[in-house]
This record gives sequence, structure tokens and C-alpha cells, in this order.
Amino acid sequence: MFSVIFPGQGSQMVGMGKDFFEKFDLVKELFKKADDVLGFSLSKIILEGPKEELNLTTNTQPAIFLISFAIFSVIKKEFNIDLNQAKYFAGHSLGEYSALASAGYLDFSETIKILKKRGEAMQNAVPEGEGGMVAVLGSNIAVVEKILNDNQNNFVIEIANDNSEGQIVLSGKNEDLSKFIDVLKLNGIKNIKLPVSAPFHCKLMHQATKIMKEEIEKINFKDTKNILISNVTADEIPNKDRLKELLINQIEKRVRWRESIIYMTNNGVNHFIEIGPGKVLSGLVKRINKSVKIDTINNESDIIELKI
Repeated sequence: MFSVIFPGQGSQMVGMGKDFFEKFDLVKELFKKADDVLGFSLSKIILEGPKEELNLTTNTQPAIFLISFAIFSVIKKEFNIDLNQAKYFAGHSLGEYSALASAGYLDFSETIKILKKRGEAMQNAVPEGEGGMVAVLGSNIAVVEKILNDNQNNFVIEIANDNSEGQIVLSGKNEDLSKFIDVLKLNGIKNIKLPVSAPFHCKLMHQATKIMKEEIEKINFKDTKNILISNVTADEIPNKDRLKELLINQIEKRVRWRESIIYMTNNGVNHFIEIGPGKVLSGLVKRINKSVKIDTINNESDIIELKI
């Protein structure tokens, strides 16, 4: 039994999807459609760069979705592999929107539009240089939560991503993150300050939540039998009203990726297929459960070798 999973921000690279773009007309059509919907050439930024422009959150989010959805479409339409047989669809942060569109809840154009708005809202929620993110390596969620509880009068930061055993990402104001890093050093815990321009998945994103609430409430999600796992609850999303609520909450809430993978494996999934640029999620899944099968789809030969 398999699940399809989609990566989030950080997986982007200039030239991603180029092989698919050059070989398949349906990918060229999706790139053109994205450019038309957005009113500028996202395809040029993806294929040619510059990297600095691709790495702007407002461009990164629709770009990663475009590549993920294009690869999903090639697998389905050019290779006749029915990924809708998946037990679950799931995505990491913005990848949840790739999962939504691929699972049939949202159409392509609407997803591109909403991700452009989501990227802008998240980028503008906190003045640049005021907030950031830190990855804690080689520790676990209980240890990190204890440090936060013991130091709540010293600094205010939040767990943004519970990615896997040994990888937890936190968000907050830079001055608080510096104090947190000092405590980590005292405890001999490894950490890396991430090269991001905003503190995602924490209360500092409140302004973005307000903007996205208006946008998400306008969406009419389609009916589909495909089951989506929520980042916020690490559980199945039961209905379309709850889906809206969870997508709104997702901007400030923790991405419960480790728990999501555990939920899926506890419910019979033994094969994960990562669709999109890079292989970040495949690495995280391997850390969470070494016994599952993982396929990472980055090129045509990966699809040819795919067996479900």
C-alpha cells in the first residue's frame, strides 16, 4: 500500500523540471498556463534563474507546486500509472497544496493563484531580518519542548516543523533565536540557523493567516475519494469544511511531518512516492521508518522504474 508525498520550500533549484519540460508537451502547456495565470514568466525563473529570484518565497511556492504537479501529470497521463490508488496524499507545508491539486480537490490554475498569494502573505507578515528559523539536529521533540518550557520567561520561540527523529525546526524573532542557540550550545545540541527570510509556522505569521483566511474561504473544493493527511493534525481530513479550517491554521501551526508518516505506516502504508524537486522528504521518511520502500521521482528513468 502506498502514499504519495510532495515536498515544500527548500527543495527548489534553478533548472528543476527541465527534462520534463523539454520532452513532454503537457508540461510545456502547464508552464505556459502558470505564466498566463500569474501574469509573468515563472517558467523563465524556474528554468533560467537567477537563483535569488527563484528563492523569493512569492516565487518559490508556485514554482515547487508547478514542478510537482507537472511530474504527477506525466506519471498519470504519459505512463498510465494510476497514482489515485494511493491510500493517502500528503505534502510538507506548501506541499500540502500540491497534494490537494494532485488528489483532485483543487484545479491547477486556482492552486497556482492561491500559492502566489500565500507566498506574498508569508513573506510580508514579518519585516525582513526580524525573524528566522533554526534547525535542531540529533535531538528529539521531548528534549526541545523541555528547553522551551524551562526558558519561557527568557525567550519565545515555537516548533515550526517536527520533521523526523533528529530534525526539528523552530521559528521566532532573531533575538530570541540567539538566546535559544546559546541554551542549545550549553546542552551540547547541534543546530543550524536556516537561510530563510521569515519565521514560518509560528504566531508571527498571524498577518498572513488573516489574509489567507479570506482567500481560502472563497475556494470551492471539489469532491474526491482521495484522502489527504493534514500537517496540523497528522490525521485524515474528514470533510471540506475542516479542510478549509486546517489550511488556514497551517500557516501558524507546527508541521507534524514525523507524526504524519507514523500515522500512515500505522494504517498499512509501506511504500512512499515523493513527487517533486529534490529528495528531502525521502530522507526524512527513511529516518522515521527504515523498513518502508521509498521512490523519489525526479526524472523519466525514475518513472520507468516505478512499481506500485
